[in-house]
Amino acid sequence: MTSPVPNVATRRIKTNGIALNIAEAGSGPLVLLLHGFPESWYSWRHQFEPLARAGYHVVAPDMRGYGASDRPTDIDAYNQVEVARDIAGLVPALGHEHAVVIGHDWGAPTAWMCALAYPELFRAVGGLSVPFSPRAAERPMPAMRRAHHGKFFYQLYFQEPGIAEAAFEADLPTALKRFLVWLCGETDLRTIPAKRPDADLFSGLPNPASLPAWLEQVDLDYYVSQFEQSGLRGPLNYYRNHDLTWALTEHLPQTITQPAFYAAGTRDAVPLMSKDAIAAQPGNVPNLIFDERFPGAGHWTQQEAPEAVNALIQRFLTEVEP
Repeated sequence: MTSPVPNVATRRIKTNGIALNIAEAGSGPLVLLLHGFPESWYSWRHQFEPLARAGYHVVAPDMRGYGASDRPTDIDAYNQVEVARDIAGLVPALGHEHAVVIGHDWGAPTAWMCALAYPELFRAVGGLSVPFSPRAAERPMPAMRRAHHGKFFYQLYFQEPGIAEAAFEADLPTALKRFLVWLCGETDLRTIPAKRPDADLFSGLPNPASLPAWLEQVDLDYYVSQFEQSGLRGPLNYYRNHDLTWALTEHLPQTITQPAFYAAGTRDAVPLMSKDAIAAQPGNVPNLIFDERFPGAGHWTQQEAPEAVNALIQRFLTEVEP
C-alpha cells in the first residue's frame, strides 16, 4: 500500500482480533488521530508533517470497516465498545505504553470512549466537532425518533441496512462530493429545504460544479478509491449501534478525568445539535484545557481549518507533556 501523502507510511497492524490499516509518521510520544464518516485516515493529511516535526509518533488508522482495514460483517461489531478496543490494542501493538487520542466526527465518541474505558492507556484526549456526552438515562434511538418525528434526519435514514449503502454506491464520486459539501463551511444550511421523513438522503442537497477550496479533486478521488475498496456497509454500521453501545456502557465512568480539549467550526451543524452537551462539558470534563471555535469552518474541522487545528493540537500536547 502506497500513501499519497509525502513522508507518511502505511501498514496493517493486528489489534482486537482484526487488522487495521494505519498511516504514520515521526517518532516520539504516540498521538492517535481517529477519523469519522465518510472519511479515512487521509482526513488527517494536514496534521502528519507538523506533528511529526514537533517530535511525535503520529498514527491515523482506517477505522474498522474503512479503506484497507478489516470489515467485520455483523452490524453489532461496530458498537463503540468494540471500536474502542481496536484503538486500545494499537497502543501496545505500536510499542507504546500510553497515547494521546484525538477524534473527529465518529472518531470523537471513540476517543472519549477510549479515555473512559482505558485511562491507563490514554493520558489525554481531544474531540473535534462532537463533544463528550455521558451515557443517557434512556436508550438513544427512541429519544432520537421522538426528537425528529415527522422530519427527515440522516441518522434515522441510515438505520435500515442497504438503503443508504445503495444511495452512496450508485454514484460514489457525486455522492461523496455532495455529502462533504453539504456539511462544510461554504454551505448555508438555512438554504437546505426541510424534507419528509421518507425522503432520500440526497434530495435537496447541493451538487456544486466546483469543489470548495479545502477539498481538491485529488482528495475526492482518494476518498472515492477507498470506498470503492470498502463499500459503505461498515461505515454506516456505526450509526446502527447507538442502542447497543448504550447497553454495553452502563458500568463505565461518566466523567472524563484526563486533560482534554474540544473544538469545532463556527459553521458546523453538530455543535448546534449538541448545545446541552457542550454546556455541560465543564462538569463532565473537569480538566477541559481548551474549548475553541474556528471562524468560518464547517464540520470537516481538520481539513477546513488545518493551520488552526494544528496549532491547537500542538498547544495541547505541550500542556500535557509527560
